[in-house]
Amino acid sequence: MTGVVVCHGSPAVRERLVAAAQAVPALTPVRAAASGEELLLLARRQSPSVVLLDAHLPGTGPVEAMRRLRLMNIGAAVVMLAQPGDEIALDRAIALGARGFVSPDVGRSELAAVAAHVLAAPIGPRAGLPTRLPAVPAPTTGAARRPVTALRTAVPAAREREVESATVQVPKPELTKREIEVLTGMSNGRSNAQIGADLFLSEDTVKTHARRLFRKLGASDRAQAVAIGLRRGIIR
Repeated sequence: MTGVVVCHGSPAVRERLVAAAQAVPALTPVRAAASGEELLLLARRQSPSVVLLDAHLPGTGPVEAMRRLRLMNIGAAVVMLAQPGDEIALDRAIALGARGFVSPDVGRSELAAVAAHVLAAPIGPRAGLPTRLPAVPAPTTGAARRPVTALRTAVPAAREREVESATVQVPKPELTKREIEVLTGMSNGRSNAQIGADLFLSEDTVKTHARRLFRKLGASDRAQAVAIGLRRGIIR
């Protein structure tokens, strides 16, 4: 598996997302699809690692596109691009294994955090409820009935404030060369075991470096650490 497929019905949104994804090494190569049919065709030719899927996709629709992707058993991590009015489609996408949600206006740093989050975690046959992603969290049982507008504005703003607060309040950290290498690996969507193999370190040693850099950055998880690292220019 390799790269990402951006599947969105709007040419303008699709073009912007492709440009943002191309700036994230873990998501390259980047391919674009305007419909579910085109997405499936691309997925058959070269299985993607990540699919960014329009939750309001015209034609086949996101639910049917996800169902067919699941039948193909390619193991791609599907992240929905949520729009207001997509609650039913998002609920069904969860049942089919969507890993989470991001806003269609997601930027480079958020996409890098998404890559760090979803690519490092193994994808099982049943993904269950998706994990909270940097821009828009997966709804819990109580939140699933709320308008998607709330998911795209109030919650993302809180997440943005969380990252910005860590960026502003914590003095620029003095990360060691090894900690920067571990953070770079995270931004490329590498698991701790893969980072260890790349750096000739044990997985436990990588975890130790990760805990230290989380503490220095004031981050609670690898996704937030990557976002902070990118915004502070620690990694590129």
